[in-house]
Amino acid sequence: MLFKKAGRPGWEALVPIYSFYIMLRLSGRPAWWLIWLAVPVINVVAGIGVYIDFIKSYGKFSIRQQAAAFVLPFIYLPKWGLEKKTKYLGPSASREFKEIQHENLTNSAVREWSGAILFATVAATLIRSLFIEAYVIPSGSMESSLLIGDYLFVSKINYGARMPITPVAFPFAHHTMPLINTPAYWGGIRLPYFRLPGITHVKRGDVVVFNYPVDADSPYYRPVDKRENFIKRCQAEPGDTLRLINARVYINGKMMNEPAEAQQAFLVNTNGAPVDSLVLRQLHIEQSQQFGNDNYEMLMTRQAARKLGSYSNVKIVREYFQPLYTADPRIFPHDDHFKWNVDNLGPIIVPKKGWTVMLDSLTIPLYKRAIEVYEYNKVAMSGKNLMINGRLAMAYTFKQDYYWMMGDNRHNSEDSRFWGLVPEDHIVGKALFIWMSTDETAGFLHQTRWSRIFRLIK
Repeated sequence: MLFKKAGRPGWEALVPIYSFYIMLRLSGRPAWWLIWLAVPVINVVAGIGVYIDFIKSYGKFSIRQQAAAFVLPFIYLPKWGLEKKTKYLGPSASREFKEIQHENLTNSAVREWSGAILFATVAATLIRSLFIEAYVIPSGSMESSLLIGDYLFVSKINYGARMPITPVAFPFAHHTMPLINTPAYWGGIRLPYFRLPGITHVKRGDVVVFNYPVDADSPYYRPVDKRENFIKRCQAEPGDTLRLINARVYINGKMMNEPAEAQQAFLVNTNGAPVDSLVLRQLHIEQSQQFGNDNYEMLMTRQAARKLGSYSNVKIVREYFQPLYTADPRIFPHDDHFKWNVDNLGPIIVPKKGWTVMLDSLTIPLYKRAIEVYEYNKVAMSGKNLMINGRLAMAYTFKQDYYWMMGDNRHNSEDSRFWGLVPEDHIVGKALFIWMSTDETAGFLHQTRWSRIFRLIK
């Protein structure tokens, strides 16, 4: 209806992207602003700016009217479209329009831009908090499924948006201010955990962004929502019994399928000639260690391992995993009772809200941290007995769900094998798709990985 008031066909408002182009024309912004739609964060701010310019073209100049159009568009846009007094006055971003409407527009450019920036900041913050947010992959823990330099969109809607726990914070900064390295939040106010209803729950196989649980410890002591963002794949849901045997995941006694592009460790033996670096790059193989002149440990997918084994200078490609019952002190729960390592651990029951565990010498090491740190109880050991909030505890009932997260690059990932369970209140969102991917190690003309753009994450 508003399009019709400007002499445009009404159907144009129903066509995605094209309708934005028409709004650009009606508001007097250049057509090349369409490019901003492809740039995360900027696209939100630019889109809001064009939207505000659009309703200004119909004489809606006040902050109250602009806020109403943004918060309640399904009410105010039809209202203005139907009422006779609302007319298209011309492209509000043009110099001529501003000269004609000078008395109606804000009295100073500073006030106008300040209001626009404040409004755009609030709107963009709400979108990031409640709907979708952009992230970038900083490490190789999810290779070859996700590569360093992949830019993702992460949905807050799928699992339900988590309301801010630390509400007083600088917009667009997570936990630390850039350059000055000071906290980007004030911890004086902390709200209780609350999550809006979601479309689904975290499932096995989902690629999930969550807050790093260990940031609860020294030296950071960060609140839940300000802990570092990690991305891993969910391997076990609440109530599952998980076990790793020779680098394979078993859930409730059944071996799970590996992610299609998961990387494992392989021992590679050559005839003395090293594997060409171009071959390693093409097959996306990471050389981990070298033993002598012809033996290597390499991280790669099983498909890459089969391909590598076909080269004439490669004699053997054999999967490598740490032996069963060999203890690695780095591995959760860091207790001598458990002879666990990165490839062999468990069984461990992942806690479910309402599940009661009996506390003894074998279960206390597994669940003490969750009871104390994630569920905010005062825990102390008295001999072999566990004291919770000053009382002897023979059992404990969990107050929230937990998950077991692991990276797809199994021998180059810091995940639940090292620090244990991920609480439900640490879940941020589900990774949906890659919108851009760059390889900084490649030449300037080849940095963009075109084949990965708009790839769904599986």
